[in-house]
Amino acid sequence: MSDQILVTVSGVDKIGIVAKVTATLAKYEVNIEDIKQTLMQGHFVMFMLCNIENSKGTFKEIKEAITSIGTEMGMEIWVQKKEIFDNMHRI
Repeated sequence: MSDQILVTVSGVDKIGIVAKVTATLAKYEVNIEDIKQTLMQGHFVMFMLCNIENSKGTFKEIKEAITSIGTEMGMEIWVQKKEIFDNMHRI
């Protein structure tokens, strides 16, 4: 089983989005392996590939912490295991 997760953040652009999400990941000692972000007509979108192998939390704890940050900021945040994502999108 892979220890990689995908974190997707979406919503109206505002100050502090990256800082709050990455601070939460750092708190759980999650390693960010790749990050992409863009602005589309004022709409912020960010994708992160992270590794939770050496994390101080379970997948469920990390997911709940990150999604609660999303709720607090009025953003949509999805956290999913990369392995499941890959299988869902395999033809």
